[in-house]
Amino acid sequence: MEQSRVLKSLAAMAHDTRLEIVRLLVPRGDDGLCAGEIAQTLEVSASGLSFHLSQLEHAGLLTSRKESRHVIYAADRAALGGVISYLLNDCCAGAADVSGCIMPSAKTR
Repeated sequence: MEQSRVLKSLAAMAHDTRLEIVRLLVPRGDDGLCAGEIAQTLEVSASGLSFHLSQLEHAGLLTSRKESRHVIYAADRAALGGVISYLLNDCCAGAADVSGCIMPSAKTR
């Protein structure tokens, strides 16, 4: 993944509402949620949500699809994984102590 794309992704997530959107959508997988459900869950106005979804989609972190009258948004989990991989492997040079903080061993769970 290119550094410019990683920076764009990190900048997009560097806002509390946008990070909450990502956190909400990741567990939903490809099913995603419609914009109305996201707005209701996060208690965000429709116009505010539209702005935040646009920022995340422009950064390549969300996908959208039309279903009937609704637009369904889903996290692009591969793109998120690419950002995390870039940080671990390119920025942190695969340092075991850094990656160990992310996926604790079964002994510490």
